Amino acid sequence: MKTVLVLVESVNEYLPILEEAGFRLILAPTPATRAEAVATRGGEIDAVLTRGPLGLTAAEMAALPGLGIICVLGAGYEQVDLPAAQARGITVTNGAGVNAPTVADHAMALLLSLVRDIPLADASVRRGEWRKVTRPSFTGKTVGILGLGAVGLAIAKRATGFDMQIAYHNRSPRTDVDFNYCATPQALAAESDVLIVATPGGSGTAHLIDKAAIDALGEEGFLVNIARASVVDTGALVDALQHGRLAGAALDVFDDEPQVPDVLKALSNVVLTPHVGGLSPEASRATVQRVADNLLAFYAGKPVLTPVYA
Repeated sequence: MKTVLVLVESVNEYLPILEEAGFRLILAPTPATRAEAVATRGGEIDAVLTRGPLGLTAAEMAALPGLGIICVLGAGYEQVDLPAAQARGITVTNGAGVNAPTVADHAMALLLSLVRDIPLADASVRRGEWRKVTRPSFTGKTVGILGLGAVGLAIAKRATGFDMQIAYHNRSPRTDVDFNYCATPQALAAESDVLIVATPGGSGTAHLIDKAAIDALGEEGFLVNIARASVVDTGALVDALQHGRLAGAALDVFDDEPQVPDVLKALSNVVLTPHVGGLSPEASRATVQRVADNLLAFYAGKPVLTPVYA
């Protein structure tokens, strides 16, 4: 029986899927239990289940002599030391595309809440007020999607249902869509009424949305981030929100989770959620099932379903 070190904390209800598939689990969802498991039980561990922000370091890999595969829950894997894994011949998989519908639903929920001013309107009614503010409609507006992968495509599908135009920026244009491709993030921002960040995190995408891109989005523009906080320059974003150079922002991700800057909490033109975009019963079950399928394939000597690198 193979043993999986489980570092994630959000899918406990669905971990029996792994046990029913024949795997033994070591649960280590806190920094202290993680360090203890690596230090005292490293020789037992064959596989690791982690999330992008939790990752797995080179030092931890070195302490796990039997480690053969790292499974990342969700699409992002920015804190997994890929060079160290490759050097050891360790397979790395992720959950690309599995929770895309749920993330896209949350992106649209944030967009609707932000642009239509739902949180403040709700609060005003609860206070016995009757605050009525004219807010923009969606028909004919352009939504720019930074990163047209599985999540980005799911967002585009939903946005077209609101009669919105779609523009996007990717590392390269897609040949299977007829949306408007923009060559740079700044060009995309300039084209957009709403900019939705849906690209992976990591050094390759750090601050793609910088002050210039935020200024290009403009004083009537809105930004939604359901990807990784590192893609957006938070300081530039806050400054633009404070000084009216951006109409509003909706954020599900932050630089130092679960810490959220007080300056963001104090702003009335933001909507904040605690990195729940990918969470739903359907998504959680599907992502854990994908982990089980990848593990079963790996230990059967078959190709894994969603390799991070070939």
